[in-house]
Amino acid sequence: MRYVSDVVARSNRRCIEHVIVVNDHASINGGQTRIAIESALELVRSGLRVTFFAACGPVDPRLYEAGIEVLCLQQHDILTDPSRLRAVTQGLWNLKAARRLRALLDAQNPATTILHCHGYAKALSPSIGRVLTTSAVPHVFTVHEYFLTCPNGGYYDYQAQAICKRRPLSGPCMLRNCDVRHPLHKAWRVVRQLILWRFGKMPRRLRHIIYISEVQRRVMRSHLPSGASLHYLPNPISVSTTKRVRAEDNQLFLFVGRLSREKGAVLFAAAARRLGIGCVFVGDGPERDAVSAANPDAIVTGWVKPHEVDAWLDQARCLVFPSVWYETFGLVAYEALSRGVPVVCGAWSAAAEAITEGVNGALFNQPTVSSLTNALSQLNAIPDFRQVSESALTRARRESMNLNEHVTKLRQLYSTVGSRH
Repeated sequence: MRYVSDVVARSNRRCIEHVIVVNDHASINGGQTRIAIESALELVRSGLRVTFFAACGPVDPRLYEAGIEVLCLQQHDILTDPSRLRAVTQGLWNLKAARRLRALLDAQNPATTILHCHGYAKALSPSIGRVLTTSAVPHVFTVHEYFLTCPNGGYYDYQAQAICKRRPLSGPCMLRNCDVRHPLHKAWRVVRQLILWRFGKMPRRLRHIIYISEVQRRVMRSHLPSGASLHYLPNPISVSTTKRVRAEDNQLFLFVGRLSREKGAVLFAAAARRLGIGCVFVGDGPERDAVSAANPDAIVTGWVKPHEVDAWLDQARCLVFPSVWYETFGLVAYEALSRGVPVVCGAWSAAAEAITEGVNGALFNQPTVSSLTNALSQLNAIPDFRQVSESALTRARRESMNLNEHVTKLRQLYSTVGSRH
């Protein structure tokens, strides 16, 4: 597996002075936007001019404070738009976003500017694909999920509660209701995917695609254009400089994230009840009541502030990351490891790339209560649990990429992409 720097080291470089970051939202509401905003801030600190283009506010005040030019359209995303008709139509083709992005790009010098897109599926729509793939300004696209190639963005059948192996937009795919809600939602997603592929020109006209895990590359590769250059650049990790969590002295098993079907929260709740271990769920979502039903003794905190998440990690024996779909990275798992908290996750998940069985965590091989129960039990029974915790911390701090390193590699890639455009 090669990092960006390995790919670009032999190439001629062009001096990039201006980066246009494109993302659905301008304030953090998940991992994708977090990476978009924090990398933009670090790019400014590294000496580049940055423009942040987004559909939805509010705007993170740090962007203004850093001197970043922000162009936010103050639109609603698909889920929060009070006008469902507008959500349906704008989600298919956001004309305003396309026009404003086109005007922004037309005013730039292609020799010194690059566009870096992080996400479009929640608000900007397929319309921006046509803009960025036809502009004279070179582009890079970071794949944070699977919407480029899968209609529901996850290669996951919510009705069957299983990973989906169907080829996207094949007959079996289009006829199968895999959506978490209603068959009409799946029909809409199919239409959007057809628009993306045909009129949005993505992914077929993308030339430089950043992927963040080997699992993600393997899942998507056959559906991406053969002419596109794929660059491996994992998400940066906020590695804690505090003392190691003494996981060997703790008893709580911790879940951090959205309580939704694909995240496996109910699976963990049931496994914890079977083992009789204390479990805490930091987060919220549609499966909250189901988690409590599966394990009445479970503590569910709802969403909390980052320092409160750290406080729960201080009390954790291990972090359980039981997602039953592929995931693309698993940021919370990496951050737990960097605190010295071992991780249990599914062998199919991207987070599994950071885990060595019995060394810094454990893997379960089937998305079942029995399989997860066995993995938790085996990890918990390791006599020298302190060594597991120390291994988790040492490996994470040695192998993880911090934000500064991440942006250094981004700048190397930008220069090469500009030279090839």
